[in-house]
Amino acid sequence: MNSDVDVASVPQLHRALGTLDLVLLNVAAIVGLRWLSVAAQIGPSSLTLWAAGMIAFLIPSALTVLELSSRLPGEGGVYIWSKAAFGDLHGFIAGWSYWIANLVFFPSLLLFAASVLLYVPGGSWLALADNPVYNGVVSLAILWSATLINIVGLERAKWLQNAGGMATWLVGALILCGGVVAWYRFGAATPIAARALLPDVKSVATLASFATIALAYSGLELGPILGGEIKNPRRTIPRALLIACVTIAALYIAGTAALFAALPTEQINSISGVPQALAAVAARVGAPMVGTAAAVLLMVASVGALGAWVTGTARLPFLFGLDRYLPKALGAVHPKFGSPHVALLTQAVLTTVVLLAAISGSAVREAYAVLIDMTVILTLLPLLYMYAALPMLRRRAPGGHPGVMMIPGGPFVCWLVAGSGFTVALLAVLFAMVPPVASTNRTLFAVKVIGGSALLIGAGLAFYFRGRRPLPRPRWSK
Repeated sequence: MNSDVDVASVPQLHRALGTLDLVLLNVAAIVGLRWLSVAAQIGPSSLTLWAAGMIAFLIPSALTVLELSSRLPGEGGVYIWSKAAFGDLHGFIAGWSYWIANLVFFPSLLLFAASVLLYVPGGSWLALADNPVYNGVVSLAILWSATLINIVGLERAKWLQNAGGMATWLVGALILCGGVVAWYRFGAATPIAARALLPDVKSVATLASFATIALAYSGLELGPILGGEIKNPRRTIPRALLIACVTIAALYIAGTAALFAALPTEQINSISGVPQALAAVAARVGAPMVGTAAAVLLMVASVGALGAWVTGTARLPFLFGLDRYLPKALGAVHPKFGSPHVALLTQAVLTTVVLLAAISGSAVREAYAVLIDMTVILTLLPLLYMYAALPMLRRRAPGGHPGVMMIPGGPFVCWLVAGSGFTVALLAVLFAMVPPVASTNRTLFAVKVIGGSALLIGAGLAFYFRGRRPLPRPRWSK
């Protein structure tokens, strides 16, 4: 190991996040309302999958993050947990995958935000939804605005994600109200019968939706990556996790049900289904301005989500720079704003490259699907490490130390929690490798998803082994 830096404590960064800030960060980062329309493609059975995902994945994720963040508090989260449990190499793979996942996640989120923006003017503007020039310009404007706000410091950047979290709650309320109004006035557009709630486990579409739902529930581990910037993390993180879990599950399950009340399943667009449903309900009740207001709020929610992930994941290349796995410049802190500005700029540049590559020479919807599947694989790979680290670190220090918040129930419950989360994450990764039936070229789709993911992980390993080489000795040394 050639690192002489204690990544668990980075005193240069400012502690700026309180309980409400962390709750809003979790809600903004995790509740992607776009996942409602993606999951809804298989019909009412997605409601059952949301509930199963909550029990088998979201709750285990919260319990795992709670114990690990109290055992190993500080900047880095899943990176330092995996490193402590399995060593430098596996810690780097977990941290690198988590960071690089967002370089393919950000473009899909940006494309969603760009499509939502079109519902503000509406009308003929909607024809630009598949226009790569429009999508590129708007997406890059959002990305670089969020990056520059983060560079001027977390004290200011947190307001972007706070606004996104509050907008997410408001849009969720509008979706629920719209669904109730549509159901009451016109009847449910998609009937929800008991038989329709049973998932077809042999269907490729069902497997793909399950993978998306696992991805949609991931993100509770984002907050502890900012552990060095959270005020009183031992008290703040548990409170924020509890509030966020309840909010996230309620918004996903009730929001999808409301979407079925507003639109028939076959009419729900996989990218813009939420603003589409709200606009349809608003038009049917004679209140088009409600649809416009909902689109504005959804846009704010999407930008806030981007801001939350830009904030959190930039800390990983920052730590890699401190550990010398990546260029040391990435570990620099802005002298005035106290932000990891080099890591933020590097992340934005790489995201720009991925975005332009994704929308060049490819239909926007096909590019969106490839980006989501790659995001599932790269995001859930480090969570496999996280779940495996829980029983490993528990076995090494069964009683922990003062301040550790142990999962109650002893070793059996610990293994049950870790095993449930690990199994769901692993299945989701495998399902994400299955090309969708509607793909124009399923073989090419699989090559893009699997090959692209492997290439990005391989690039990280090249950096890792290069960074571990002994530093050259000065010529004057003996």
